[in-house]
Amino acid sequence: MKLRKHLNYKQGNRILKVNGYLYLRYSPDMYKKNKVIMRKIFFAMLTFCLCGIASGQQSDPIYDESKVPAYTLHDPLVFSDGTKVSDRKAWEKRRSELYDIFCDEVYGRTPEWKGKIISNEISSVEDALSGTATMKQVRITMKNGVREHSMIMLLFLPKNVKKAPVFLGLNFNGNHTVVNEPGITLADIWPRKPVTAPVKGKDSERGNDADSWQVNQIISRGYGLATIYYCDIDPDFDDDFKNGIHALFDEERNEESWGSVAAWAFGLSRALDYLETVKWVDSKKVAVMGHSRLGKAALWAGVSDPRFAMVISNNSGCGGAALSKRIYGETVGRINRSFPHWFCDNFNKYNEKEELLPVDQHQLLTLIAPRPLYVASAQDDQWADPKGEFLSCVGASPVYKLLGTEGFPATEMPPVNSPVAGRIGYHIRTGGHDVTLYDWLRYLDFADSYMKK
Repeated sequence: MKLRKHLNYKQGNRILKVNGYLYLRYSPDMYKKNKVIMRKIFFAMLTFCLCGIASGQQSDPIYDESKVPAYTLHDPLVFSDGTKVSDRKAWEKRRSELYDIFCDEVYGRTPEWKGKIISNEISSVEDALSGTATMKQVRITMKNGVREHSMIMLLFLPKNVKKAPVFLGLNFNGNHTVVNEPGITLADIWPRKPVTAPVKGKDSERGNDADSWQVNQIISRGYGLATIYYCDIDPDFDDDFKNGIHALFDEERNEESWGSVAAWAFGLSRALDYLETVKWVDSKKVAVMGHSRLGKAALWAGVSDPRFAMVISNNSGCGGAALSKRIYGETVGRINRSFPHWFCDNFNKYNEKEELLPVDQHQLLTLIAPRPLYVASAQDDQWADPKGEFLSCVGASPVYKLLGTEGFPATEMPPVNSPVAGRIGYHIRTGGHDVTLYDWLRYLDFADSYMKK
């Protein structure tokens, strides 16, 4: 209340205390009027937070299974009122209930899309990748009334397939880093820190991330690849959602408002809108794929948009495929403090209080059923909790079985480099936090089982 008095508090400004941390939301006008005071408060808040960390509120991450606390997972086939799900019709109601909880408590609510997309081809190369593929660059503009926002898609399609299934995923460092192919436009790169404008990508970066995309392997197996630089959709820093697609909507933000993970998922759906217009693409067979934070976005895109035929999560960890209640590796509190723009504000209620979560990530995976789902972990990526990702697959399996599919054929963690697959596939490989050739070969094998029938 004292802060409110000295800050000229008015509607739109909020002070929120969560687990000992003080969060302040303020309007630009208020900031201008109280610039000096705001600086003082910032440093006071910083000191407060550092003291909290020093006093033990932020402990070392758990990497020892013996230190994982006892936890209880909610049954995805039981309604919040205790009623059991007995058939497909009841599951649809339960799915709606779970989806609403994830919207309200984790990812936020995405505004209804009533706009349109406009596509403009930037370039087309008929003999890309040594003559095996057609390469296109397309500017996709999302228009919502008088507002608009654009992103650039890089699309490869195999020349020997009339209507190709496609892998769609977001990339971290710009389309020009995906493959060292002449003519790919250098991306405008947003640094992961508060800035007012992006910087131009460099020629020296071309093809830097090619190992993570394995374009030649994808094309040789008869699939296309579509990718977009993720910050073309929403920059990856806390900019109060001023520079990305959030600006397409006139909304008053609240505790349930969507964050960047949901924004990246929204962009993936608009990319699918475009792919549905491409006659060389089998738009009924588009697999959405993502790694790390973009694996979280791929999962949420697959949950939110049933048009995606397959969903692939690579090392997605906390807020992705890993169980939150295990508090192993990265935790809810750590991810919210490090990346306050990723999820909705309500998710902060569960910082260091994961036991209170009304849902967990095995239930997120159920919302993809009965579509094929693949989850991948890495042995040295303990931060993303490989066992927690595996257990989510186990926990999702009953819903897949209820819907008449095989589900997940394992209950014990498989050996390294030994994939297991039913309608849900999983592997843990050697190595660390990355997307490798091994991963892509497993995804292609899995896709062959469902996307080439």
